[in-house]
This record gives sequence, C-alpha cells and structure tokens, in this order.
Amino acid sequence: MSQIFKPKFFSLLNSGISRSQVQADVLSGVVVGIVALPLAIAFAVASGVSPEKGLITAVIAGFIISLLGGSRVQIGGPTGAFIVIVYGIVEQYGLSGLMISTVMAGLILILLGVLRLGSLLKYFPRPLVVGFTSGIALVIFSTQIRDAFGLDIEKVPSDFVEKWMVFGQQMGSVNYYALGVTALTILIVVFTKRFTARIPGSFIAIIAGTAVVQLFQFPVSTIASFFGEIPVGFGFELPDVQFMELGRYIQPALTIAILGGVESLLSAVVSDGMISGNHRSNTELIAQGIANVVTPFFGGIPATGAIARTATNVKNGGRTPIAGMVHALTLLLIMVFFGRWAKLIPMSVLAGVLIVVAYNMSEWRSFLSIMKSSKFDILVLLSTFFLTVLVDLTVAIEVGVVLAALLFMKRMSDISDDSLVREV
Repeated sequence: MSQIFKPKFFSLLNSGISRSQVQADVLSGVVVGIVALPLAIAFAVASGVSPEKGLITAVIAGFIISLLGGSRVQIGGPTGAFIVIVYGIVEQYGLSGLMISTVMAGLILILLGVLRLGSLLKYFPRPLVVGFTSGIALVIFSTQIRDAFGLDIEKVPSDFVEKWMVFGQQMGSVNYYALGVTALTILIVVFTKRFTARIPGSFIAIIAGTAVVQLFQFPVSTIASFFGEIPVGFGFELPDVQFMELGRYIQPALTIAILGGVESLLSAVVSDGMISGNHRSNTELIAQGIANVVTPFFGGIPATGAIARTATNVKNGGRTPIAGMVHALTLLLIMVFFGRWAKLIPMSVLAGVLIVVAYNMSEWRSFLSIMKSSKFDILVLLSTFFLTVLVDLTVAIEVGVVLAALLFMKRMSDISDDSLVREV
C-alpha cells in the first residue's frame, strides 16, 4: 500500500522545502483562495444547493486533496463540470441522496487508486473528453439564462429543449437591470486581466456588481432572496441512509467518480507540463476519494482537481502542496469573517461569472479541430456532446466509456495493420 499511496507533501517535507519556496506558496495560496471564492459560490448556486456548500467543499476537500494528493500543485474543490451532475442528483434524490452518492463515489475513487487504475484514466481519448466538456459548458450556459436576463420563471425545466422553449416564452419579462449587471460582470471578468494578473476578474466583478446594485438599489434577485441567510460555519451531519436502497445510488456515484477521476488526472497532467514535474496518479485518486468521503459529512458537494485554479497556482509561484492548503485556509477565514455579506451578491453577477466559465470550458477550438479528423473521432465527439446536452451526463459517460474502448481497439488495429504492411 505504501508504494501506491505516497502523498507528495510528505515526500517534499522529507527532502526539504526552502523558506523562500514556502513564502511563495503562501502568497500563491492566498491569491488562489481569492480566485476560488466567487467560483465556489457560483458553482454551488448553479448546482441547486446553497452557497455555503461550495465554500465548505473548497475548504475541506481543497485541504485534504493538497495534503494527501499525488501532485505538487493540484488545487481541489467544486468545479463547473459537476454542476450538471449535482443539479440532476438533487432534483432526483434530494440533498441526502447527493450526500450518499458523493460518499460512494469517494469509495470508488479510493478503490480505483488501490487497484492502480490511475494510469488508465489518463488515457481517455481526447474526442471523448472534449465532447463531455463542450456539452457541459453548453448546459451550464443554458442554466444561467434566467438569472442573466432576470426572467420571471419560478422553476426552470431540467430538460434542455424544454428549458429553451420556456426561455423563449418568457423573454417578454426581461429585467434590463439584471441584464445590464450581467453584461457589466462579463466585461469586468474578461478585461480585468489586461490590467492586473494578480487580482482575479471574477472577484472584482462580484465586489463591483454587488456595490452597484446596493448603491443604486436595482430591483434584481440576490442570493438572500433565493437562499436567505448564509451560515458562516459548518458542523458534522449524517445522511438518512436506508441500506436496502443503496443500489439506486450506484449510477450517480459512478458518474461522479469517473468524471472526478478523469478531470483530476487531466488537471494533474496539465500542471505537470507547466512545472516539468510528475504526479502520482494512484495517490491522487485515493486523495480525491478521501476528500469526497469526508466532505459530505460537513455539508459539502463533490470535489475534484480544478484545472483553472491549479494553473493560477502555478502562475503565481506555487510549487508545493502548501499553496493548496493555504488556499483552503484563506477561504475558511473569508467564510467566517465575511461570509455574512455574501447574501448581497446579485444572481445576475453569478450568472455573468458562470457564462465566462462556460465559454472557457467550451473548448470550441478543440471541438472544431476534431471535426476535421477521422470519422470515428467525430462520432465519439458528437455522441458524447449530444448525449450530455440532450439526455444527461450519466448516460453520456456510460456510452462514452464504451466508445473509448472501441476507439482504443480501432487504433490498436490500425497500428497492427500498418506494421503488417511494412513487414510485407
């Protein structure tokens, strides 16, 4: 087991970490914590749960993933990819069902790591991953239309086509104050990076958007109007478990585990390239699993490695897991001392932030590039994309795994045929 589970943090402690690197990691962790703040709140709200659940996840799961993970620089927490899954599970099974599914997913991830399957998950074909992420991006975008336009819709349908039909019918109820705040948010997020690389645009947008709405008393929905007061702490809680019904949670648990494993390892691979390092994939899976087992008992939601926040960590000088742990502690301090003010954030500001997140997730350039490749790659891409958008992500992942196996067999067959031709 010691050969499978070897957290990077303890290996680096044994080899020694310089004082200057610790200082750089602490500063990077603070910056990443500020970056994660608006995203944690936005992802939770978009997932159909209260804002503090996103913060709790970023704090507890983020700390565990950095402490026990197999990557030097991985930042863990709630991510956009899980919005679709969490929303669907909450709709069908309720919060208790989400808690049970997340814990089961964590146990599955631990098992995958113990069985040394981490290296296999890294090799999911690119068309499959792009199909998932592009589909998720479109679904996230569609979930933000009501808040972005301030539409008078009490309950948005979960079905993609029905959702857009309702949007079309309600376009006469556009709240132009909300639309203006959404547009301002998008502009701030997009153009802030031209002036400062240190302070994230999403953080500035939330501060500015909230201040404008409160100063001019614009008639727009806020977090308070949807969720009321936001708790500034968290405690231990147990789900209402009926052991005879655990079987019904296997499918959502597998969805969380597979997507979480793939996203975490992809993030680790990307960060390896940025720092010329090597992560330990099985250790990373086990750490992700432990985080997802523990976090729900404190009110959190599924967590995974976050590519954008991990890249931000690297760019700000983070090179050890200390940065990830400081990021979690920074969020905890913000939650305890300033969490009560989060209720004033307008829903249209969160919608603007998530629309930018959806655009960045869309991978439209990769999508178009794959559309010019082989017919089988196009089939895998479009199948996973349309299943994600029009059916649900669980079905898309199940079909996607089968397509990935078929694509692997086809490529092995092509290589075998090429070698035979050369021998002849």
